[in-house]
Amino acid sequence: MFNRESVTAAEVKAKAKELGADLVGISPMSRFEGAPKQHDARYIFPGAKSMIVLAFRIPRGSLRGIEEGTLFSNYPSMGYAALNQVYGPMVLWNLTRWLEDKGYETVPMLNANGGESVNTVTGKFRKGWSRPVREGNPYPDVLVHFRLAAYMAGLGEIGWSKVFLTPEFGPRQRFVILLTDAELEPDPIFEGKICDRCKLCATHCSNHAISKDETVKVTIAGHEIEWGKLDEMACEKGIQGGCNMKRNPFDGDYPRMYGYGRAVEGAYGCMRACMIHLEERDRLANKFHNKFRTRKAWDDIDHSKPNEFSQDIVADYESRGMVEDFNVYERYQEEDNYGTAKKDPNPKKYNPMID
Repeated sequence: MFNRESVTAAEVKAKAKELGADLVGISPMSRFEGAPKQHDARYIFPGAKSMIVLAFRIPRGSLRGIEEGTLFSNYPSMGYAALNQVYGPMVLWNLTRWLEDKGYETVPMLNANGGESVNTVTGKFRKGWSRPVREGNPYPDVLVHFRLAAYMAGLGEIGWSKVFLTPEFGPRQRFVILLTDAELEPDPIFEGKICDRCKLCATHCSNHAISKDETVKVTIAGHEIEWGKLDEMACEKGIQGGCNMKRNPFDGDYPRMYGYGRAVEGAYGCMRACMIHLEERDRLANKFHNKFRTRKAWDDIDHSKPNEFSQDIVADYESRGMVEDFNVYERYQEEDNYGTAKKDPNPKKYNPMID
C-alpha cells in the first residue's frame, strides 16, 4: 500500500495562507455529531477525518462605493461573487493538489449553490427534488452550513445577525471548505465574545429581516450558540434594497458581474453597521488609519418621485443630445455585436449564493 507523506495542521495552515487564505481553522469530523442528516458532512466523505475551513477577507473598500452612493458593482462582485466563485475556488484547487500529492483525498467545497435538497434561502426541504441512493442515506445533495463549519473550526462566532464574526475582520469574510482523510490537530471552539448584542444589524437592516427579540439556538460540539431569528425572504428583498427599494438608487435590474448583482444594498445593517460598531470599540485585529463612516449615511431613495435630471446632467448630456433610455441597454444585452437576436434572450437567473 502507498505510504502517505505525513502532514501536520501547522503545515496545512502555512500552505493555505501561502496560497492566499487569510484565516484557516480545522475541525474534527466528530463535531458534526448531532447534526441533522441533511446537513452532516460525514455523509459526503465517510472516510474524512478533518474539515479545513479557509476564510477570505471581504475588502473594506469593496463597501466604499455603496457607502458613498457612487459605485454599487464593487461589493456584489469583489466582495461577494468573485470571492465565492473565483478566488476561493482557486485556493481550494491548489490546496487540494498539495494534499493529493501527499496521498490524501480531499473534497473541495466552494461557497455557492449546487443541487441541495434543502433550499439554501428558506431552509425548507424540497419535495420531489431528489431520492436517496441507498437506505439510510440523506437525500442528495447534502447542505453544509458554511458559517457553522467556520464555528466548528474555531474561527469565531455567529453574531446576532447570523453573520459570522471573526476577531480579525468582524463580519468581513467568506469561506470555503475542504473535507480530507488527513487526521489533523483540531482548533478549539472559539470561546471569546465579539458580538455585544447591540442589535444595530437589526436596527439598520433595510427590510427588517433580523428580529430584535426572537432567537434561534443550536448546540454544536457541546456549545450552545444563539442568534436573532432571520426572516430569509425579507433578507432576500433587503439585500436588493428593501421592498420599496429605499437603499437601491436604480430603477431597473442591476447588471450581474460574475453572475451576481443582487447585493446593491451593501449589507447596510448586518455588515456595515456591525463593522463600524466593532471598529469604534477597537474590537478587531484588522485596523485602518481612517474611520469608515465620516459623515451621515445617505438618505433613503424615494422611487415614487419622478427620476429628474440634475443640472450637471442637463448641461453635460441632455443639451448635447447625449441621453438614451436605459431600455437600449437591455436590448443590447439581448443582441450580439452584429445586432442579431441571441438564441436565448431570457436566460435563467443565477441562484443566490449561500454566505
